Amino acid sequence: MEDDLVSEDDILLVSEKELHDAAKRNDTEKLQELIRKGVDVKAKNKIDRKALHWAAGAGNEQALRLLLDHDTDVDERDSFGMNALLLAAWFGHLKILQVLVSCGAKLSCENKDGLSMLHCAAQRGHISVLEFIMEDLEDVCLDREDKSGKTALHLAAEHGQTEVVEFLIGMGCTHALKDKEENTAVHLAAKFGHTDVLQKIIDTGVDVDDRNIKNMTALHYVALHGFDREAHLLLEAGINIDAVNNQHNTPLHLAVCSNHTEVVRQLVDSGCDLDVTDNRLQTALHLAAEHGWQDLAEMMLISGVNLTLTDKQGKTCLEVAARGNHIILVDMIIKADRFYKWEKDQMRCGQDSWVGRNVSFKQDHQLETQHLRSVLWSLATKHLCRGEWKLLAQHWEFSDAHIRAIEHQWTGMKSFKEHGHRMLLIWLHGVLVAGENPIKGLYEGLVEISRMDLAESVRQKANAETSSTKTCSTM
Repeated sequence: MEDDLVSEDDILLVSEKELHDAAKRNDTEKLQELIRKGVDVKAKNKIDRKALHWAAGAGNEQALRLLLDHDTDVDERDSFGMNALLLAAWFGHLKILQVLVSCGAKLSCENKDGLSMLHCAAQRGHISVLEFIMEDLEDVCLDREDKSGKTALHLAAEHGQTEVVEFLIGMGCTHALKDKEENTAVHLAAKFGHTDVLQKIIDTGVDVDDRNIKNMTALHYVALHGFDREAHLLLEAGINIDAVNNQHNTPLHLAVCSNHTEVVRQLVDSGCDLDVTDNRLQTALHLAAEHGWQDLAEMMLISGVNLTLTDKQGKTCLEVAARGNHIILVDMIIKADRFYKWEKDQMRCGQDSWVGRNVSFKQDHQLETQHLRSVLWSLATKHLCRGEWKLLAQHWEFSDAHIRAIEHQWTGMKSFKEHGHRMLLIWLHGVLVAGENPIKGLYEGLVEISRMDLAESVRQKANAETSSTKTCSTM
């Protein structure tokens, strides 16, 4: 049988491919047989890998020793720049590494990315190899950088090698070095969600506020990816919660933009500034309004946010929500705006702040208010004429912006019925929060717009089924 090429895609002869396969499976008898036949032990495949590489990478000591008797070029590299020593370190074969070192392998070698054997072992998590390198070899630089500026600590942090990180810290590596993108190990551990690694690096006392070339802190990355455990660690470590990156995004902007509810909750609970604007002059609430994310908006609205801020297009978050046809969110923002005004009046009178207390701006589904809500539904859809809901809204001090936002919804020629119903529910929310009598307020409002007939009818129906505490005392 002729010794042809294995295939059109390879450059090895059949016998040379057999040699490589024998090295991979540690078949020394086959290796000896092929070598006796004169097969070239240095033959390389299409990625410049030879039998010695395969034996080292597979951890096959007997095959390696046999090949070393016939191939003494231990430092020869494949097309990736990996030689036998680096392959042994990469795959964690300590004994192979020791054999190669004893044969005079070059200890300072690196691959095309600048990875040394220390980098290889650190990235892959091979502690025994690292211990050998650091304790038995001389002149090994613990903080040596690869071509991207990463040290062994960077790579271990990036790939979640907790034990390696602990070992390197114990050996005295420098904790706060930056790679060419100015990432620290903290950035990398946070970016890839490695909780235990992040904890160990934070415990060294590093500056968690370091920024990279994009002005991103570690908190920006955990917010972007929604890593709530890592967010907790960084917040506990006292990281700057309101740092802005190159797009002037805070961590809150990134968490909201990616709809990461738990991280947003942590940031809001930690007192982040809700009114910081990005390079489009959008607050985090603008982003929530743009996407219609009610839960995120609710957290920010409860904490208290400036609803008058406008983006580059001159839009408030209310106008953004209305433009996106996010009806429920529009109503939530109007409720919050009216609540803030009421609370401001209360505080002017010496009352305590309600912000952060048990208040909600979401739709009301309470059984206690079900009858009142049905009364309002009937009023809006069956009795109020076109335009009368706006007269009521003006009487109850809804702003022009509130009315425009409600009117933005279009469901047909009878949209005014839905608009009126929404307005009445928003009004009811404020009345109940203030502890006022809704029946009394509704009666007075209807009288104000000259609908005495409706006022009396509503009074009778509402009082028929509501508790005595809700009955209008003036009737």
